[in-house]
Amino acid sequence: MPFVGLGLHFFVAVFFAVHALRSGQQLYWLIILFSFPLLGSIVYFLAIYLPDSRLERGARKVVAAAAKTLNPTRELKEAHAAFDYTPTAQNQMRLAAALLEAGQPLEAAQSYDACLKGPFASDLEIRLGASRAYFACERYAEAITHLEFIRKTDAGFRAEQVSLLLAQALAGAGRGVDARAEFESAVERFGSFESRAEYAIWAATAGDTATSARLQVELQRSMDRWNRHTRELNKPLLRRLNAAFDRR
Repeated sequence: MPFVGLGLHFFVAVFFAVHALRSGQQLYWLIILFSFPLLGSIVYFLAIYLPDSRLERGARKVVAAAAKTLNPTRELKEAHAAFDYTPTAQNQMRLAAALLEAGQPLEAAQSYDACLKGPFASDLEIRLGASRAYFACERYAEAITHLEFIRKTDAGFRAEQVSLLLAQALAGAGRGVDARAEFESAVERFGSFESRAEYAIWAATAGDTATSARLQVELQRSMDRWNRHTRELNKPLLRRLNAAFDRR
């Protein structure tokens, strides 16, 4: 029986090792995983796998959506009040995020820029927020600059999110060839429904009917296995997807 347990721990370590390689994590994670098969896997799961998983992102989206529905302006008001009372970098970051979620991307971008002029100039979360804000403003060159900085600094940081946003920004900047390559890389690396859906939306919008039709078939296979909760969780993405297919 001890050998069975040891074998199971080894296979779990192998699973996380494959994830580490595919998501561009530092190689020292491989040493940790195989030197301490059980403990290393637990640490990797908590530190890397869970924060980057669709499960946690989905849970955060549900909670955020519920709070926004109940009181859509509460967080923005509280963030403004906190920054006015104590104008620290942390409160400015909170305000920038609240502005972005409230549909004020230009103000959010300006607030993120202010954060990046201080000691948090290399903070990747701020860079990602700034890239989202600039993308929403259709200032794609600035978004690309921030995303490329993130990738050069830490290729494993929110790798799927960065890849998809970079692909969309490249498309917005008119760099169709680069956008296609980034979308294809995201699908190959992560294989998620979201990566395929975003690629399909871009392909349909760009007039690539062959690619969008192929991806539509793959996406439908996944959706056929969904329950009501999963469909509800992905409703905004599905709405964009259907709109793109209708325009073909």
